[in-house]
Amino acid sequence: MALVLLIALPLLAAALTWLIGMRAARLLAPVVIGLPLAALALLLSLRGAVFEQPGHALGWRVAWLPQLGLDLSLRLDGLAFLFALLVLGVGLLVILYARYYLARNESAVRFFCLLLFMAAMLGVVLAGNLLLLVVFWELTSILSFLLIGFWSWRTDARQGARMALAVTGGGGLALLAGVLLLGHICGSFELSEVLARAGKVQHHPLYLPMLVLVLLAAFTKSAQFPFSFWLPHAMAAPTPVSAYLHSATMVKAGVFLLARLYPVLDGTNSWFYLVSMTGLATLIVGAGLALLQRDLKGLLAYSTISHLGLITLLFGLDTQLSTVAAIFHIINHAVFKASLFMAAGIIDHETGTRDLNRLHGLARYMPHTAVLAIVASLSMAGCRCSTASSARKCSSARPWRRACCATSTG
Repeated sequence: MALVLLIALPLLAAALTWLIGMRAARLLAPVVIGLPLAALALLLSLRGAVFEQPGHALGWRVAWLPQLGLDLSLRLDGLAFLFALLVLGVGLLVILYARYYLARNESAVRFFCLLLFMAAMLGVVLAGNLLLLVVFWELTSILSFLLIGFWSWRTDARQGARMALAVTGGGGLALLAGVLLLGHICGSFELSEVLARAGKVQHHPLYLPMLVLVLLAAFTKSAQFPFSFWLPHAMAAPTPVSAYLHSATMVKAGVFLLARLYPVLDGTNSWFYLVSMTGLATLIVGAGLALLQRDLKGLLAYSTISHLGLITLLFGLDTQLSTVAAIFHIINHAVFKASLFMAAGIIDHETGTRDLNRLHGLARYMPHTAVLAIVASLSMAGCRCSTASSARKCSSARPWRRACCATSTG
């Protein structure tokens, strides 16, 4: 029942936000912060049960449409715990940030469909049935459409929202087809049973078409080349939305799918070439285009594409070390990219521009934002203290170097 509450608490917060609206704005903050915070506390309380032994998972299951193989089935293992922690932890910080970022006359009710998105994303990571995962997957696409198009009077917001929905929605249809093939191969849509039948899946004649369909869904959601064009257009959303969707949730759903089905699909030449080559192309193209950007959020968008390509490449290399590095960089990227988006939002909010040609010398006027942005940037650059001697040097170094040394990517 605790797994149901993890999804139900953000849903309840969204419902109360809708009911309260702007009629009692002072009540919004306790609702939109308190209930997700309770969900985060509940998640942390389950860590002992999840990690008490390797491979252990908590489960909850109720028959819904057994004739279709669709059950209300939830599963909390180590991977789901990690992603749920990112969804709730980063989400709480973004909601707190948004409370001060958005103007009073902007629709708090409409913005806090972000809470619905949080619940849908938790459904994706906690789903124990592949068909249920597809349902939540499509909900994230629909809700991201509403969030990206938040400023509906702007042409770029409407175009960005439609583009994101078309690309990720199309990927959702591919995922449905791939899941149906995978369920046909395994004889079940329950994730626990699918994960136990990797050998049967990889030797089945339908393995390759099923793999291509699942990868199409993952690549469209995580903005992999050549589907990466929708992500920069999604920057028309308010900065809190960009910080959440493009650091810890929506684009991470694609790499989550790779990680979730990795034990079933990896180990073949098809996996290696399709995943690693796509990741490598995305890494190079995203990094190259980032160098040409003059819009601060555009720069962060293409940087996000490049990092998602790196994560995909690491999964495609199909070694134990590369897989661990991919999981670690998912955490690392969520933390520093959310920070950088929020710093960009502060700069835009205070200066009225994101044009890098016009932004200079801001550290004198915004010292706290400058420090936070520098630390997050150093984390993205991978600065760390690698030895004890370098750590001693850092302790006596100037503040900017200490910040670099304190920022470690492992």
